[in-house]
Amino acid sequence: MTVIYEINTLVWVRELSERHGRPVTLGDVPGEAWDEVARPGIDTVWLMGVWERSPAGLAIALRDAGLLASFRAALPDLTDADIAGSAYCVRDYVVDETLGGPAGLAEARAQLAARGLRLILDYVPNHVAPDHPWLTDHPERLIQGTQEDLTGSPGAFLEAGGRVYANGRDPYFAPWADVVQLNAFSEELRTAAVDTLVAIGDQADGVRCDMAMLLMNDVFAKTWGDRAGPQPAEDFWPCVIPRVRARHPDLLFVAEAYWDLEWALQQQGFDHCYDKRLYDRLLHESADSTRAHLRADLAYQRGLVRFLENHDEPRAAAVLPPDRHRAAAVTVATLPGATLWHEGQFEGRTVRPPVFLSRRPREPVDEQLRAFYDRLIPAAAAVRDGDWHLLTVTGWPDNDTHHNLLAWSWTGTGTRHLVIVNDSGTPAQGQVPLPWPDLAGRPHRLTDLLTGQTYDRDGDTLLAPGLFVDLPAWHAHVLTPA
Repeated sequence: MTVIYEINTLVWVRELSERHGRPVTLGDVPGEAWDEVARPGIDTVWLMGVWERSPAGLAIALRDAGLLASFRAALPDLTDADIAGSAYCVRDYVVDETLGGPAGLAEARAQLAARGLRLILDYVPNHVAPDHPWLTDHPERLIQGTQEDLTGSPGAFLEAGGRVYANGRDPYFAPWADVVQLNAFSEELRTAAVDTLVAIGDQADGVRCDMAMLLMNDVFAKTWGDRAGPQPAEDFWPCVIPRVRARHPDLLFVAEAYWDLEWALQQQGFDHCYDKRLYDRLLHESADSTRAHLRADLAYQRGLVRFLENHDEPRAAAVLPPDRHRAAAVTVATLPGATLWHEGQFEGRTVRPPVFLSRRPREPVDEQLRAFYDRLIPAAAAVRDGDWHLLTVTGWPDNDTHHNLLAWSWTGTGTRHLVIVNDSGTPAQGQVPLPWPDLAGRPHRLTDLLTGQTYDRDGDTLLAPGLFVDLPAWHAHVLTPA
């Protein structure tokens, strides 16, 4: 099972430099810092934001009052030196020299590999910086406009190199003023995308593809219409991914995806897609909603990325009370599919710095939360082995709180685990029939991997009517029977 740890690279390297009293790049990160990253239960590191950032994009961002306000909200003592430009306004897919350039990245990858970790990097398929070389060398790869477009919609178009280009956009939001839209229908762009991804694959073990659904034929056609030209018979990703995998067969493809397009993108070649629906359910909906989500086809679930935060979402500790945070973390950590953790999540950080910044505020460590994650991450690695099954929880006519309990099992070769989560703000009781018939006829001791607490139970009772569970609000068990 893939477990990804996302690091805001520029911020992380800057803090390492301050900690060690010298400039640190990816090429000379102290070994103990890599050891901290390579905790048991993590197998993949996403170094977010390593590519060369755009001075032209930065200049545009500095004129945006809304962006500047968001920078100051996250970092009240903001200085000009803290604003590096957007990690997703890429001028070129070359590692920024401030991070050590390509040689620095190669050393970082080697250090991760020596600790048994894979490396994934960003790919931004939808747009490029306004000073990207393609605006002058390959305008056919971008969505172009006219002087009339620029005059009539100055917030949606820009002029560069004597041509007018469309700003990059998501169809549901205003255009992004600091980037230029690529044309997913252009055969030249598709060939260039393959070349870019192959080059990334030379430097990493996987790619996280930003806003991947924007490149799908039907989405792109609805967004850009005639400006994009004729719609190709083949969709973007089925055209691109197989050609990349011809060079890098094991390259991991992870899609940032929304709008219930996860299954379609899995069918188009992605290994994993963001599970934003689970995120929304855990933060805003009931156990019944989450349970319904978990009844989806298992092949689909294995292709999802479960998360509680990332650089686009608020910090979990900022939006979830501590008990609910821990219950949700147990859920995402022990489900099939990939898991995504965000650097700072384990320590309880509450400020999410915009991806333009190279510094974040100092925050105290939540020692209780960190101790919880120190137990959860290796426990989840042990749990997620073998076959997963969503379990039925039963109750009594005069007590329907069992509806708030979520339960599933993992059965591996010589391993068995049971996870039960009270996904509610009130105590819940229920019975969970266990799926292992050979428990019959003898007593068993169940050990909670999160607390070390043990429970002695009769095997026949564990099968029917089931393990009796009485959990306080937002509490969970991660049990293994012996």
